[in-house]
Order: sequence, then structure tokens, then C-alpha cells
Amino acid sequence: MTDKTIAMQAKAWPFEEARKLVARYAHKPPAKGYVLFETGYGPSGLPHIGTFGEVVRTTMVRHAFTLMSDIPTRLICFSDDMDGLRKVPENVPNKDMLRDCLGKPLTQVPDPFGTHDSFGAHNNARLRSFLDQFGFEYEFKSSTAAYQGGEFDATLLKVLEKYDEMMEVMLATLGEERQQTYSPFLPISPKTGRVLQVPVLERNLKTGTIIFEDEDDTKTEVPVTGGYCKLQWKPDWAMRWTALGVDYEMSGKDLDSSFEAGGKICEILGGQTPERLRYEMFLDQHGQKISKSKGNGLSIEEWLAYAPPESLALYMFQKPRTAKKLYFDVLPRAVDEYLTFAEKTLNEAPEQLYENAAYHIHGGKIPNNLSPLSFTMLLNLAGVANTEDKNVMWGFISKYAPNASPAATPYLDQLVGYAIRYYQDHIKPTKNYRAPTDVERKALEDLQASLKNMPHNASAEDIQTIVYDVGKRHGFAELRQWFQAMYEVLLGQATGPRMGGFIALYGVDNTLKLMAEKLA
Repeated sequence: MTDKTIAMQAKAWPFEEARKLVARYAHKPPAKGYVLFETGYGPSGLPHIGTFGEVVRTTMVRHAFTLMSDIPTRLICFSDDMDGLRKVPENVPNKDMLRDCLGKPLTQVPDPFGTHDSFGAHNNARLRSFLDQFGFEYEFKSSTAAYQGGEFDATLLKVLEKYDEMMEVMLATLGEERQQTYSPFLPISPKTGRVLQVPVLERNLKTGTIIFEDEDDTKTEVPVTGGYCKLQWKPDWAMRWTALGVDYEMSGKDLDSSFEAGGKICEILGGQTPERLRYEMFLDQHGQKISKSKGNGLSIEEWLAYAPPESLALYMFQKPRTAKKLYFDVLPRAVDEYLTFAEKTLNEAPEQLYENAAYHIHGGKIPNNLSPLSFTMLLNLAGVANTEDKNVMWGFISKYAPNASPAATPYLDQLVGYAIRYYQDHIKPTKNYRAPTDVERKALEDLQASLKNMPHNASAEDIQTIVYDVGKRHGFAELRQWFQAMYEVLLGQATGPRMGGFIALYGVDNTLKLMAEKLA
């Protein structure tokens, strides 16, 4: 089978999503000449883990589509920087400066950091830097530039023409009180510069203008084009789909009703609703929805302080339609699962490769020579070595894997740094050693005697066999209980590594010293 045929049959969700677009243009290619993917960003705050999730997942679908179709693709990261500043963020300096600008478009609000022409420009720069950090291929588009540059003019005049039909859609989604003042157009006051949420008093299709009551109670007329107005966000979303010809945009389940309303408006304007992946939300360790204002869950900065970006991309790849807990305990497993997926790609045929998460994370360009050691193993080594020094860690690693070194295996060297930080901050404070039971003590003493008789260069598999045999000899009904006993007595934790590999890495002599200390 050809790669295209395999891709058309692949079950991984990026291929499922991409096939929607293949079907969309099965009979006729898009008139614009390409398939357009879009992600949105609200620049009133800094980019966050949800921003990363949308872009990385959309990138995965885009790559899958390129394996099925010869139609060119584009990815736009759209910033709604013409939105009015609703409140002063807590994490910025010069708050008084911002309080004087509430209601103004973000690109008309001074930059409290003093580095850019506006607060919107500052956050846009942060967004681009954020996306560039991960190597995403995208085009940045500013709402202010699109409105003021006339890119949306034709569609905005269509909104004016179809005003009543759009209002019918929107009013059905609003409460009675909001219905009395709602308008899809948000005029920008010529006098105060603020984005106003006011009723439209009159519409003039011939001149393309609306009349509203300004903040000083005077009737004011402005064009709906040229950046004199913007749209409420739901009509804006639909207008953008229509004006740009957006073919694909994913969003969370919390936007179900918004997407439905946007689809209706898009069709009223003569556009076609984009294909959509409806993803589930992230939860904290207590099963509560993650909220930026509450600060529960993990930020992207926190994740990347303790684990590589590929592990975060894997977390985003896995089951996007299922709610998942996002807190520190998920990091080690995500790293190790990524390493396992990456290693498997070395020997997989396309049929298996296209189902492999690492293939989608790297867009088919999977790096090799990542790490001969699991992240869990490094965490436990950091614990028993009791060090914050990477050189001490490498002293053990070099004996276990002579061909590895910071220069020869830089990815492993990065993992060593992550492991030290994660252990010091999130494992060491929770250590809880216990004394062995009589049965466990006899088994551990037996293991001590067996290890003393082993050659110093014994393999991890040979050591693992000895560990198994000792557990069986001492009547552990489930070997899992034997391993848990070793973890709790020797490592002070409920879970741990494969003991054969750990002992080989730490060294038989060092392990015997550790056992003697804990048994004492």
C-alpha cells in the first residue's frame, strides 16, 4: 500500500480529523487554493497551556492532511487584539495606567511593560515567541490589522445586510435583559476610543454605516468597515470563518453553543462552517475544571520546568476528546511514555508508525538516540544519590551506559536536569520510609546475600531474575507486594523503578550499602 492509502485508513485521531477535510474537498478543490487551519488567541493575557494544546493538535491534523492530499495548507494563529480591555490583569506592572484605558482596544492600550507600542502588541509578541519556542509553522494575523486594513470589509457589509437574520440567531442565545441592548456591532467611540456595547439605533445599507448613542449621549454615525466597528465575539468568529475561508478550527466543549451559533451565522453570511474537533477540558487532581483565575492545575511554565516539551505534546495527543487530570504527578509517566513511543518508531512499518504518538508529535521527523534510561529511573537515582549535581548523576550513568555522555546524548543530559529538579521539589518532600515486616526483612536479607554473590558487571536482566526468585522463595502471593515492599523500605515511596535496572544503574555495592542502612 502507498503512504496515502495507509493514511486514509489510519485510526489515530489526527487522521480521522484530516479525513473530514479530504471529504470536504473530494469533488472540488477550495477556490482560494489552499485549506486553511485556524487557532484563536485572546491577548488580554499571556499564552497558556491551552494555547499550546490548540496549536500542537491543529498542527498534527494539518500534517496528517498533507499525507492524504496535495492541496496546499496554511495555519493562521489569530489574535483578537481589537477586543476591549475588560479588566486590569493582576500579573502586570503599572496597573493605574491600564485602569485609565478600560474599554479601549488592546492595541490602543499602553504597554505596562514599556517594551512595545501597546499592550496588545506586547502580548502578541509573547504569543509569537511562545509559538516559535516550539518550532510551530504558522502565520500570525492581528484582528486590528485585518479590521483596519479592510480585509473584513466585504463581510462586514454582509453582516449589515443580514443584520436581522443574525440577530434572530443571537437573541435566541441571550437572556431577556441582554436582548434589549444586544447588537452584533461594537462601535468604537470617536470621542473616547472605547469599544462600546450599545444598541444600534439605525442602519444605512447604502452608506454602510450605523448610528448609535455615544458615551456623551449624542447620536453618532460610523462606518461598519475600516476598523470603526468590531463584532461581538460570536458573530466575529463566524465573520472571520467566512472572510478568511477557515476550513478547520478546534475548540473546547465549553464553546459548543458558541460554535453552533457561529455555524448558523457563517451560513447566513454565505460561508461554510469549519470542520471541528471538540476537545474535553483539563481537570486538577481533585477532578475540578482548571481555571487560570483559580490557579489550580499546571501552567505551561511549570510543566516545562520539570519535563521536556515533547512530553507535553504527548499529553495533548492522547485522548483529546476525554477529560484529563493535569497536575504534577502526570509528568514522569508522560516523559517515559514519550520515550517508549519514540523508541518504537525505529522499527515500525508505516501501518504502525502512523498510529504512533511520537510520529505525530514530530510531524514524521522523529529524533533518535534520545535516552537509554527512563525518566522514572533517573528520578530514583536522584533520590538515592541524594544530589543536585548532574556530574554525580553522570558518574553512575557512565558506568551503566558507557556510550552515553552529555555530548553524545544531550537529550539524556536534559532529562538528568529535569529529574533532579522534579525529585527535589516534588518527591523528596513526600518521602516516607518504613521498617520492613519480619517476612520482608528475611526476603531483603536473602536478596542481600544473593547480590553479594553476583559479579559486579551483572546485567539488569540477571539482577531482575534474582529479585524475582527471592520474592517467590519468600511466599509473596503477588510479586507486586514484594516490589512495593522494596520501594517503601529502600526508597521511601509507594512506586518505583524496575529493580533490576535500578540496581545495575546504582551499582550492586551501592545498593548493598543502601539495604544495610535501611535494614538497620
